[in-house]
Amino acid sequence: MTAPTTVDGYIAAFPENVQTLLQHIRTTIREALPGVQEVITYQIPTFTLNGHSVTHIAAYKTHIGLYPAPIDDPAFAAELAQYKSGKATAKFRLNQPLPLDLIRRIVLARAQEQAGTQK
Repeated sequence: MTAPTTVDGYIAAFPENVQTLLQHIRTTIREALPGVQEVITYQIPTFTLNGHSVTHIAAYKTHIGLYPAPIDDPAFAAELAQYKSGKATAKFRLNQPLPLDLIRRIVLARAQEQAGTQK
């Protein structure tokens, strides 16, 4: 399999049900962050703002990962507890509803964090 060069190409490589979930996450990120750019880094979709990476998503056999996730941030810790996997990874199971509002709030927080580091 050839490594994807676009987010569309990445999404198209998955079964239809996974494509739908990835598109929902993608739409949530794009609506939360007007002007966000999409690129492929580490062979997965990456969303950047002002040249800085905000978040990555990746699909697997049983879940979709969101990186980095603020697992240890008190504002998100309780909500992310059921999705926690590793130091900064949230895993959303393919057979469960996506927490799109949580994802939206995470990417907004990440964008604010990135804006603070650009000063």
